[in-house]
Amino acid sequence: MKLKTKNLLTLSELSQKEFSQLIDFSIKLKKELKAGGNKPLLKNKTLTMIFQKPSTRTRVSFEVGMFQLGGKAINLSSNDMQLSRGESIEDTARTLSRYTDCIMARVYDHGLLENLCEHSSVPVINGLSDSFHPCQILADVMTIKEKKKKLEGLKIAWVGDGNNVCNSMVYGCALSKMKMSIATPKGFEPKLDVVKDAKKFTDIEITIDPIKTVKDADVVVTDTFTSIHNRDPKRTKKFLPKYQVNSKLMKYAKKNAIFMHCLPAKRGSEVTSSVIDGPQSVIWDEAENRLHTQKALLAFLIRA
Repeated sequence: MKLKTKNLLTLSELSQKEFSQLIDFSIKLKKELKAGGNKPLLKNKTLTMIFQKPSTRTRVSFEVGMFQLGGKAINLSSNDMQLSRGESIEDTARTLSRYTDCIMARVYDHGLLENLCEHSSVPVINGLSDSFHPCQILADVMTIKEKKKKLEGLKIAWVGDGNNVCNSMVYGCALSKMKMSIATPKGFEPKLDVVKDAKKFTDIEITIDPIKTVKDADVVVTDTFTSIHNRDPKRTKKFLPKYQVNSKLMKYAKKNAIFMHCLPAKRGSEVTSSVIDGPQSVIWDEAENRLHTQKALLAFLIRA
């Protein structure tokens, strides 16, 4: 299947049907790999990866994913490119489009991705920006479906910063018809335009009360309070101890609730080790599923 969109920057480019098919194909690719290997769906295809900032899961999952589907991935940091010497992103996009079949970029400024898309003739994937992290949510939703066997009607509880991952999770819930409750301090809410769009398709609640958010949740999710985009350690004081996911808070969720975190985690800050290493945690399955959803997305965007 081919997606109607050329690029994936936020998840809002996808229809509910396309999103569902992406998740199901990811699960199929995972089963195929475990059974002996994937078919070379991307034979002779090349992915160029641009990294303005460090990466573990994004880089390895895309690079291994291209290899497992018969293709090739090229890793470029800003210092490896003429961007570091002043070449424009427009000229970079036009040049890379002549060499490669797809561009994945992990950047600071979401506007750079939009500019890249405008001048690229090949698909562009957002590997993370300051506003969105769509690839993470594909893996998250795949993990939820594996564990819960369904999506529609589930309650997702987000506790902490309404950041780029949260913005994409809002879209993910809208596309899968999961309900979402977000607990965050005032001033740290997700993008209001994203929430407004998502409310057309599902229930999205924003509160300052973590207990209310987690009560009867099927899935509890958090992320770091500081990140590459927000390094100020003073931010943490606005979240702790109220917004920490610990064993006491998890008791308000359903007994069979699962805990998720996109990683890397700061243990003892946004989540305690008792939760992240506990029986409800599915973070390692979640991390592995980045590989399978990356492959599905690449196949849907660039397979001949």
